[in-house]
Amino acid sequence: MKLNSYIGGKWREGEGRGVETFDAVTGETVCFVSSDGVDFAQALRYGREVGGAALRAMTFHDRAAALKAMAKQLMADKEDFYALSAKTGATRADSWVDIEGGLGTVFTYASLATRELPNDVMTVEGDVENLSRGGSFLGRHILTSKRGVSLHINAFNFPCWGMLEKIAPSLIAGVPVIVKPASANAFLAQAMVKAIVDGGFLPEGAIQLICGSVGDLFEHLNEQDLVTFTGSASTGRKLRTHPNIVANSIPFTMEADSLNCAILGRTVAKDDPEFDLFIKEVVKEMTVKAGQKCTAIRRIVVPRALMDDVIEALSARLDKITVGNPNDESVRMGALVSKSQVEDVRSQVARLTEECELVYGGGDCLDLVGADSKVGAFFPKTLLKCDKPFEKMLVHEIEAFGPVSTVMPYDSIDDAIRIAQLGKGSLVASVVTFDNAEARELVLAAAAWHGRIHILNRDCAKESTGHGSPLAMLVHGGPGRAGGGEELGGLRAVKHYMQRTALQGSPNMLSAVTSEYHRGAVVESDGVHPFKKYFEDLQIGETLITHRRTVTEADIVNFGCVSGDHFYAHFDEVAAKDSFFGKRVAHGYFVISAAAGMFVEPSQGPVIANYGLDNLRFIEPVGIGDTIRAKLTVKKKIKKTPRGDEKANGVVAWAIEVTNQHDVAVAIYDILTLVERREV
Repeated sequence: MKLNSYIGGKWREGEGRGVETFDAVTGETVCFVSSDGVDFAQALRYGREVGGAALRAMTFHDRAAALKAMAKQLMADKEDFYALSAKTGATRADSWVDIEGGLGTVFTYASLATRELPNDVMTVEGDVENLSRGGSFLGRHILTSKRGVSLHINAFNFPCWGMLEKIAPSLIAGVPVIVKPASANAFLAQAMVKAIVDGGFLPEGAIQLICGSVGDLFEHLNEQDLVTFTGSASTGRKLRTHPNIVANSIPFTMEADSLNCAILGRTVAKDDPEFDLFIKEVVKEMTVKAGQKCTAIRRIVVPRALMDDVIEALSARLDKITVGNPNDESVRMGALVSKSQVEDVRSQVARLTEECELVYGGGDCLDLVGADSKVGAFFPKTLLKCDKPFEKMLVHEIEAFGPVSTVMPYDSIDDAIRIAQLGKGSLVASVVTFDNAEARELVLAAAAWHGRIHILNRDCAKESTGHGSPLAMLVHGGPGRAGGGEELGGLRAVKHYMQRTALQGSPNMLSAVTSEYHRGAVVESDGVHPFKKYFEDLQIGETLITHRRTVTEADIVNFGCVSGDHFYAHFDEVAAKDSFFGKRVAHGYFVISAAAGMFVEPSQGPVIANYGLDNLRFIEPVGIGDTIRAKLTVKKKIKKTPRGDEKANGVVAWAIEVTNQHDVAVAIYDILTLVERREV
């Protein structure tokens, strides 16, 4: 069977025989993979012109809704993907991380976009910068979708998660994707893309798939395109220095395999809970996906006094890990992705043993359940020991990408930190200790060499997601050998696919461009209280200026009694006179409460509820006898998708400015309200 690519809105079969791929467990042929004959220039044009145009016409919320519907259907079809995943050598638990973990990332991004991005095609970032004394010239940063395609070159170890965690932020950003999975298990990624295409969740051209090599695709990339790469550091460096990437300054995000470490604190004793947690975490990272994880623990850094105890405990726990056919429920570790990968790991272990001692497994020590090592791509659980980590450097340079890890000792915290740094940049390090001071020392010294540091102890063990689990809310990447890139990280990942542009102009112009009111812009009012209007009827810049209210001593006393706030500046005449204020002043929260009393329309209307308050600043004190008034302006509107039987509504952000009798601002802030919509 030839594995087809999805290019230009059609499934296309590559020319020639292609690369033969095999079932990692049985050795049987699964398919042939070839992209020969694909017009890659046309694929890029199609993505930019068809997919990009369609995505940019959708708002962030529209894109999020499409992704959510897609993820729901793929989750319903998950058993189809699990069946194919077993052919890659993955156990059910391994596949859960890849399939359901990947879909969970999509759900997270869909929710994040709906919650934190406007229902618009662009967004603003950061605060307004006042660029002039009179306030007529402002600055603001905006983010818009790049007009290119994002090319995602993925590794073989996570064919689903690796694809989904990249396409989710890209599509939210409005940038179409071309997915290029590793050939060894491209059949699993292809099955998922086919389900996405067949479901019609995304506009045509939003996703394309290359099964096979990228051919001359790099030659046709331009300055609006992006590349994200996951795989070996050597391949990543080669692609990142492609002449066209360099000439056009094309963003290239690299997430490479690295020599991640786990450090057992000096303060941990053998009978402490942290010792057992350390052993469990190391063994898990050695055996999940048969050690084929970019985040796997390769270097086990332990106090010299505990080295033999650690090796003994690791060996005992590794003995309990059954290896074999992942379809057998008793199996805890499956196969590597291919026979060629087995040979690659074997050769790397051989190089490591030139300087390290084999203390567990290695060689042909295989006792398989329901499988045959002659046809399956199995490699034994392998533990090595490097007793002189500052003299023997291969352990800090060579990665055996399988169930292989090396134990090494340290004598001081400084030594542990130096060992961690010898990896020259890693995706993640784990620090296992119950001592806060020790954790702080290790983290501050090692953080510059790691993209993520996982601190594990008895307090968080039950809920910890573990050393090897990148999360959608946190960055995934690392410096140096790890590639120097960042993936995930919440909105950081979405913004990676967008162009950040500094916008300068008048308040009126910035308000018009961003669909968000900027202080100083022209305001309007038709005489109807804005709280009496439906969501659709409210206009950006629509303003209500309230009546005035003079603050009295009774106001201060009554508010203090209700709130329980009897701070001296409000109640002690003598102390207040000697204070920063020079007099008794009203509570800041009284001022914003009084403002609400002035601008709220009390009768029933389209405003459903107060949704929150942002960016509150008290600017000038309000004393007894001062007179305040409030200005309420529609700042921005966010249309929401109704849930269940709730009324259709949207969030309206109102800019509030409270001034005194001298027209000087005393408080500024934003309030959010839920406002009913007319439309269903």
